[in-house]
Amino acid sequence: MRKKIVAGNWKMNKTYEEALTLVSEIDNMVKDEVTGEVTVVIAPPFPYLQSVGKLTQGNDKLHLAAQNVSEHESGAYTGEVSARMLQSIGTEYVIIGHSERRMYHHEDAQTLYQKLKASIAQGLKPIFCCGEPLEERDADRHFDYVGQQLHDSLSYLSNEEFDKVVIAYEPIWAIGTGRTASSQQAQEMHAYIREQLSRLFDAEAAYNTSILYGGSCNPGNAKELFAQPDVDGGLIGGASLKSRDFTDIIKSF
Repeated sequence: MRKKIVAGNWKMNKTYEEALTLVSEIDNMVKDEVTGEVTVVIAPPFPYLQSVGKLTQGNDKLHLAAQNVSEHESGAYTGEVSARMLQSIGTEYVIIGHSERRMYHHEDAQTLYQKLKASIAQGLKPIFCCGEPLEERDADRHFDYVGQQLHDSLSYLSNEEFDKVVIAYEPIWAIGTGRTASSQQAQEMHAYIREQLSRLFDAEAAYNTSILYGGSCNPGNAKELFAQPDVDGGLIGGASLKSRDFTDIIKSF
């Protein structure tokens, strides 16, 4: 049975004190207002992970994620953070392959596969991102583009390894632009992704995989998006930086 998941990706935002205030507000709102079976994932910047994790320990609905991870287990990789390090401070999830990492840090399919393997080996649950830029959407190549991303990084995983993976579809043209895929567009792509997963693995694995939508999801459109049969939640960017907006999105199921 696949989970309903709402994950907040804070990106490179908030000072330490601002981060503690935000997570405390989210913690209290979720405790007071969220009654459904929803897994809430919070991905703060690296320096705040342990403190945010400690503040959310008493809330079974809240789970800690990292925004990135090294493909290497350990060694002379200045500035990198390994999956083992993340696991040792209570991190449960890790975002892998976000479009901003692919674009600005030139992460390719093989690097992402190695990050998946390293994370799964340490018991972390990867949130694997995929999605097309505007030119691919406009040229009607968006399905092929996303299908290739899935194949190139996921196809080398075993079914047992893939069982730990969450997928996040993020249309790049709708991230931080104010544009949002319609609920129909989101459903079409999510259904396509699930079909591709059934080919890479099997129908049961595909059915049980949570697929999140990540592209300017907000309190105004979350309910309609989450009502689609293959949309299992959201990977939330800007709206996750406001406790009221983020909680309202969580309550949209």
